[in-house]
Amino acid sequence: MEVYLNGIGLCAPGLPDWPTGRAVLAGQQPYRLEEPLNFDRVRLPRNEARRASPTVRLALQAAMEALDQAEMDARSCSAVFACSGGNTEALDALCRALIEPGWLISPNQFNNSIHNAPLGYWSIAAGSQESASSIGAYDASFAAGLLEAAALAQIENRRVLLVAFDTPPPFALQPFRSVSTPFGMALLLTPARLANSLACLREWRVTMHSPPSRPAPQGKSEPRWEQLRLSNPAARGLPLLRQIAIRQTHLITLPYLPNCGLELQAEPC
Repeated sequence: MEVYLNGIGLCAPGLPDWPTGRAVLAGQQPYRLEEPLNFDRVRLPRNEARRASPTVRLALQAAMEALDQAEMDARSCSAVFACSGGNTEALDALCRALIEPGWLISPNQFNNSIHNAPLGYWSIAAGSQESASSIGAYDASFAAGLLEAAALAQIENRRVLLVAFDTPPPFALQPFRSVSTPFGMALLLTPARLANSLACLREWRVTMHSPPSRPAPQGKSEPRWEQLRLSNPAARGLPLLRQIAIRQTHLITLPYLPNCGLELQAEPC
């Protein structure tokens, strides 16, 4: 299987967009965790923007950057949204409301609690009527989403936007889910090379061993963004982005199912 990467979007502390992310991952500028998130690409109508949760804004910010970079009409793209836990803030609010007297459940909280809510907001923002799916695979969500998006692009000859994202849960749920940093990433995949393609992804296979929890150090110490990779399931795709940033052909193994990894080769165009 062979697909082409044509656009990248990022939304995370210290990695507010792909130009910054590319420079950080290539070692050209330091990683500054304190830089705030930016949501200037969300592009929702006023009513939907008012209801959108931080999780939705995170996903749409990354998605729109990838499309803008590729100069592609959102209405022509299928989408795969990958998130390990959904909007845990809305879920927590609903669970708390169940133990309180009266009718305290907000319709907006109920709407945002659904796993595919960000995908629904995306369809509104993009005006897309193409096929779309929402995937959750716990810590393997990025690899599962990437595999699904690549298969759709190649087998069904589609332009597919993968959006992987997760946000930290409320305090009460933090002991049960170790997501400490918000992170969103978007990759625009096509079955054929375009004039502005960034990389070719090929040599896909599921290995019967998982990758190490930490990659081999670069030089004398591991990169500062390595802690970000470990802090969020969606950020498990950062090693793939690093290979694209430094424009080197290399086999990458991403965390997948228990005792399994997803191996692929990223070759710069």
